[in-house]
Amino acid sequence: MFLLAGDIGGTKTILRLVEVTEVTLTEKSFKTVKEAQYISANFPDLVPMVQEFLGQDKYLKPQIACFAIAGPVVNDTCNLTNLNWVLDTQRLEMELDIPKISLINDFAANSFGILGLKDVDVHTLQTGEARKDSPIAVIGAGTGLGEAFLIPQGKKYQIFASEGGHADFAPRNDLETELLKYLRTKLNVEHISVERVVSGQGIVNIYQFLRDHDFAPQSLEIGTKIKAWEQENKKNIDPAAIISQAAFKQSDRLCEKTMEVFIEAYGAETGNLALKLLSYGGIYIAGGIAAKILPLMQDGRFLNTFKDKGRVSPLIQEVPVHIVLNPQVGLVGSVLYGLQHQD
Repeated sequence: MFLLAGDIGGTKTILRLVEVTEVTLTEKSFKTVKEAQYISANFPDLVPMVQEFLGQDKYLKPQIACFAIAGPVVNDTCNLTNLNWVLDTQRLEMELDIPKISLINDFAANSFGILGLKDVDVHTLQTGEARKDSPIAVIGAGTGLGEAFLIPQGKKYQIFASEGGHADFAPRNDLETELLKYLRTKLNVEHISVERVVSGQGIVNIYQFLRDHDFAPQSLEIGTKIKAWEQENKKNIDPAAIISQAAFKQSDRLCEKTMEVFIEAYGAETGNLALKLLSYGGIYIAGGIAAKILPLMQDGRFLNTFKDKGRVSPLIQEVPVHIVLNPQVGLVGSVLYGLQHQD
């Protein structure tokens, strides 16, 4: 049996065809047969992209497909946020002649994907005491901040999405309190979500706050790039990447302090999620940022704020904490979701 998995974004789409073999009546294994990446905007719809990917080889015809999509999925339909596509399972099944197609949110796919990760795909920050009958939490800072959790249901897990990234940002010290005030003024809103701080845009927000409060001199090189992005909104400039790379190289004190504030806030929010769920099955840090700044995540700041929960801090010390290193965890999750929901 063949299964088609996809990770569909506004910029790029990755398709993977896997062959599924039954090991026992309840266990299945799979291997990748074919994989390709496409520029999403080059296609008017997902259907012609999939048709090009599969080609004319009738032997490689999938019976199941699961597509992870950067956008909300409601009633098996998704209007992609940054792409002029409207996808629904019924139309896709008919036009692609695939009997069973599922659409899931991309962060839900990330959550499923952790169930298929190998040891090499994760870096463990805290071993803890993993319990198979306990919830698993997933958090991921990237463009935004995603949060989800998995509850064991026999030998399977049920995934629950959340909008935890839009909960209130809770400052822990005077500096973060000033950051909260700064963002309220800058954005002209009262509610500041934790996503405004713990995300790629959050890194930029922190940098601008520290710069505008003269925390440290702004280097000419970094300042010129950030100013160009601010004034012209150049899409070829990634300010969060510029800031994090400078911090990693220890070449700019303002960038270093930015990442210190970011990582401490990230650790605190991760600890909040673990505390609310008592996720003794583990908490996995996904998203596009953590793996790229792994040395900074390992310097102790993240775990210190993760575990700093006052009287209940000992509870958090038992939660396993893992950073996901595999950038294709969403594709893995699409495969596992497709297999679990094939009937």
